[in-house]
Amino acid sequence: MSKNLPVLETERLILREIEDIDCFDMYEYACLPNVGPSAGWEPHPNLTHTRNIIKLFKGKIDYGQLGVFAIVLKETKKMIGTIELHTYVKNFKAELGYTISPHFWGHGFAVEASKALIAWGFDFLHLKRIECIIFSENMQSKRVCEKIGLTYEGQKKKGYMLYDGSVGDVRCYSIIDDEFYERIREHTW
Repeated sequence: MSKNLPVLETERLILREIEDIDCFDMYEYACLPNVGPSAGWEPHPNLTHTRNIIKLFKGKIDYGQLGVFAIVLKETKKMIGTIELHTYVKNFKAELGYTISPHFWGHGFAVEASKALIAWGFDFLHLKRIECIIFSENMQSKRVCEKIGLTYEGQKKKGYMLYDGSVGDVRCYSIIDDEFYERIREHTW
């Protein structure tokens, strides 16, 4: 596998490997109290924290993981979020994770980016399964999972420990390669 992520393009977005230059755009939303906790991470207290997170993201590839894509608006070149296939197991499965700046919620960017990354996961990585685990109370992510056609598989009670030590229930969604390619054939993807 290459040490660099590809650049993926959609109608409105560019998905490219996260870079140090994304620090200011990322901090702009990562410091907000309503962003990180809904995904299980603490709000960033300062730019140094954000720089360290980006360094961590860029280092994932050294540990057999894929790395993290920055979600960039084509029109303005602004980085508005991140997306990744993490907990990657070669030729088997990965977990979809994404964060979008609240300034850009409600415009379908998470759906658009997720569909592109899922297609890459099945077509290029030859995955058999992609899953998305969300907190039960995260209704925005629930809607994204439904819009991209993931199947709800159930709830794991006390399935995740948050950054502050509290434990929460999570909902499990997935799509398998057979479902994805069937939707491609039926032009429903």
